[in-house]
Amino acid sequence: MKRFIKRGGIAIASAVAATTVAMASAPDDKSQEALEAANLKKALYCMKVLEVDFDLETAGRECFGDTYVQHSPHVPDGKDGVLGYFAERFKKFPHARMEIKRASADGDLVWIHLHFQRSPDVRGNAVIHIFRLQDGKFVEHWGVGQPIPETSVHGNSIF
Repeated sequence: MKRFIKRGGIAIASAVAATTVAMASAPDDKSQEALEAANLKKALYCMKVLEVDFDLETAGRECFGDTYVQHSPHVPDGKDGVLGYFAERFKKFPHARMEIKRASADGDLVWIHLHFQRSPDVRGNAVIHIFRLQDGKFVEHWGVGQPIPETSVHGNSIF
């Protein structure tokens, strides 16, 4: 199995060894890798369309399935709900910005770790989105986030 990881704008594939014995890839492994690569590419594209381009029309047409299950408690369920949420957010925070720090895919799930700022003058939040894709569209979402603290007890970056 391979996991596709995006760091600093470059997508790289890193092999995850299941055993220490080298084995030839089965046809299912190649189709799984292709699915993961396609899902990661599509999710990153959709995050750009939604969070950078603020293009709700394209996001609605190309990125969200007709059935969309939302697990974040502050975002309405369904395709229309999530698009309405972003329309209001764009009005309220026209200078919001997002930077993807890393992303990974496993089957139909994609994780995206990002830095979100409602305006350039705030530290913002570290956010992890988990999307389930079906036929190249988001059909389910989980999200967690935390404010970026001024300091930490360990001195490590939140990213």
